[in-house]
Amino acid sequence: MRTAFVETLVRLARRDERIWLLTGDLGYSVLEGFAREFPGRFVNAGVAEQNLTGVAAGLALSGKIVFTYSIANFPTLRCLEHLRNDVCHHRANVKVVAVGGGLAYGSQGYTHFGVEDLAVMRAMPYMTVVAPGDPIEARLATEAIAQTDGPCYLRLGKAGEPVVHRTTPAFRLGKAIGLRDGTDATLIATGAALKPAADAAELLDRQGVFVRVLSMPTVKPLDEAAVCAAARETGLVGVVEEHGPIGGLADAVARCLAGHDGAPVCSFCVDTEALLARGEVGSQAYLATQSGLSPEAIRDRVLEELAAHAPARRRVKNAC
Repeated sequence: MRTAFVETLVRLARRDERIWLLTGDLGYSVLEGFAREFPGRFVNAGVAEQNLTGVAAGLALSGKIVFTYSIANFPTLRCLEHLRNDVCHHRANVKVVAVGGGLAYGSQGYTHFGVEDLAVMRAMPYMTVVAPGDPIEARLATEAIAQTDGPCYLRLGKAGEPVVHRTTPAFRLGKAIGLRDGTDATLIATGAALKPAADAAELLDRQGVFVRVLSMPTVKPLDEAAVCAAARETGLVGVVEEHGPIGGLADAVARCLAGHDGAPVCSFCVDTEALLARGEVGSQAYLATQSGLSPEAIRDRVLEELAAHAPARRRVKNAC
């Protein structure tokens, strides 16, 4: 995803001299193309994310479109006060790019887990929160946030993520992307969870369970119409994300559906406290499996939830 991001950013910067890129002493072997072509619009602020964010806010308030880049929680949590006060309060045109969202840097331990970022960024005023599910979505999301005025958060994976979309989908901020249709259940996924969700749907299809899969690259604002349609038209809504249990996409979906009659909702997420208690460190795939985010675990949980709710399942009486 990070390669798709920087290649897209270089292409955009050729057309728009307002685009700048700032890094916190990271992105080696990734950002050099931008730095070589636009040395006057590239700044390495060093390991000083608060300074990086303050400089970005100043540039944005002088008319620039500024992208900041760092790993996981460094451009978010380490400088959160600066994001809140300098960027969001002023609706500054700063695009915060976090590489290694979710468990991508799991081998580095909890300091590099990006599992609270969606919750924190959703809470920031005026912040658009985007977590593309594959390199195609990463490219489209980069183009979209560059054209969107105001603060944005772009949560990327690391490298080598598989392409999920067979063709380039229509992409709009705030809109879900349909991967497949189904009536038995819906899986709504964001970020790196898109691939295992799609694979789980394939496994379920072989067992005669037909699952709708929605990619939700924009976590804020949420595509409430797509969520309500899923609750109205299918028997279960499962939300799949590489994020902790509080404040992420699952909470946004539950908030959307609160007070509406429809399908039950279940969450597939990272049990952060369990990983911490066990001192878990490992690859993204290993930690995702430990968190019940493998395709097989998602399949089994969907079957369990459908069986548990079948006797009392109610259809929607009123439109969302």
